[in-house]
Amino acid sequence: MADASSATVPATEPERSFRSGLAWGLAAYGSWGLFPIYFKAVAAVPALEVLAHRVVWSLVVLAVVLTVQRRWREVAAAVVEPRILAVLVLTALLIGGNWYVFIWAVMTGHMLQSSLGYFINPLVNVFLGVVFLGERMSRAGVGAVAMAALGVAWLTLRAGSVPWVSLVLAFSFAFYALLRKTARVGPVPGLAVETALLAPVALLFLATTASSGGLYFGTGSWRLDLLLAAAGLVTALPLLWFNMAARSLPLSTLGFLQYLSPTGQFLLAVLAYGEPLTRDRLVAFACIWIALVVFTVDQLRTRKRIAALVAQKEAGVDGSQIGSGSGRGSGRGLG
Repeated sequence: MADASSATVPATEPERSFRSGLAWGLAAYGSWGLFPIYFKAVAAVPALEVLAHRVVWSLVVLAVVLTVQRRWREVAAAVVEPRILAVLVLTALLIGGNWYVFIWAVMTGHMLQSSLGYFINPLVNVFLGVVFLGERMSRAGVGAVAMAALGVAWLTLRAGSVPWVSLVLAFSFAFYALLRKTARVGPVPGLAVETALLAPVALLFLATTASSGGLYFGTGSWRLDLLLAAAGLVTALPLLWFNMAARSLPLSTLGFLQYLSPTGQFLLAVLAYGEPLTRDRLVAFACIWIALVVFTVDQLRTRKRIAALVAQKEAGVDGSQIGSGSGRGSGRGLG
């Protein structure tokens, strides 16, 4: 007779939802971590032309997605609202600049710098939240940001130049996220509007380059043409996967998964493309990694305290009793 304890217990709906969300999250952040492979494959094309194709073909793919999902009303609502449209103009410029710097960095052998930029991005998000949104930062959060700043300062002093690729990527994406939080529009409709705003400039650039005979697209290599046209799918699919993951996963899990992207870039840079990991770079990365460990642990502890407070409040227990024996960590704001 089989042991009853060994019987398979059917997964509950929350468990199935979590597993599905985790799969989508791994697909999204994993693909972002593998982005350099695509841009290395089109490295023969100037970065500006690759950016232009990314904008144009992303708009095509997003238009198909919006049609299938019947979400054009969200786009229209964003466009007719002056405040939202003004924000999206700014975010379009930020994401366009971010895309260009990343493409250029991958093509010119600066992938370690781009990886560093996306490692420090969560800490820059916290810093901007304090500066612009008045959010509170815990002692651990302050220490994490200071440790990250130390890593950047060390790299600057030892290399004799500011790691501008890292800083531009980190701050441009952080400001992008900050502004998008103020615009009442979903990620997919919002990106559709942003690419639509950038598309006229991209098309003008492609047309001008073609008239001067400098356009790579359509010059005989059908493989290269397919790769450039695939920029739309490369851009849009991870975003759709991320949206599906965000519906099912808690923020703490998404917070862990976000480190997959720069980790993938780091490993590709060192193991696949031979970028030198010097001692000074390793020291800088070590500072960033320590900062991220401190930051992540602090975030998890904060969310655990909040969850306990909510549970006790729903149970009718005075919130002041929560963590009364935990010492100095109980009354801090979000990190």
